[in-house]
Amino acid sequence: MKTVQLSGSPRANVGKTNATLLRNKGEVPCVIYGGKEQIHFSADARAFKPILYTPETNLVAINVNGKVHNAVVQEAQFHKISEKLIHVDFLEVIEGNPVTVQIPVKAVGGQAEGVKNGGKMIVKMRKLKVRGLISKLPENIELNVEKLEIGKSISVGDIKLDGLSILHPKNISVISVQTTRAVEPEATTAAVTTAATPAATAAPADKKDDKKK
Repeated sequence: MKTVQLSGSPRANVGKTNATLLRNKGEVPCVIYGGKEQIHFSADARAFKPILYTPETNLVAINVNGKVHNAVVQEAQFHKISEKLIHVDFLEVIEGNPVTVQIPVKAVGGQAEGVKNGGKMIVKMRKLKVRGLISKLPENIELNVEKLEIGKSISVGDIKLDGLSILHPKNISVISVQTTRAVEPEATTAAVTTAATPAATAAPADKKDDKKK
């Protein structure tokens, strides 16, 4: 898992008034928990771009007053109207203690068989919540879709991750290949052709009857 650096300033006060003042200056109030004590700090809102505004999940090395704390994001809060980042919770990573994080899903193996035959691949879950030691966490979860046919899917129960637990029901579909309107069964086409033939031969018979009359 890649590590991203973040510099923070300790917060002397943790009330709402102080938080509002920080946000007005372009700072984001944050907290690190899970260690010996909670650490309240603030950081420049622009510094969160490689941490939150990315499909990747990274380990964050947070420098507060010269001391570095390795942590992972647990929750990011945004303003309901402006959608600006207003608070971030970090979980400190302690060696030997498992953590829970969201890991991105990545399709590998080239184009799926079902897509070659006219189907459409759907990624239903772009991230999976997993739990394990930080040393075991990959940058992404690679799923080989090469042999995935139309109507087939890869479910949570099909995914095996060494030393990690996936915190979703096993029957949930992660990636599937679905049929499209462009894919027409041959049987349907044949049925339409057969049904059209009697109608085509019936017209001349009517014309013969008119001549006799």
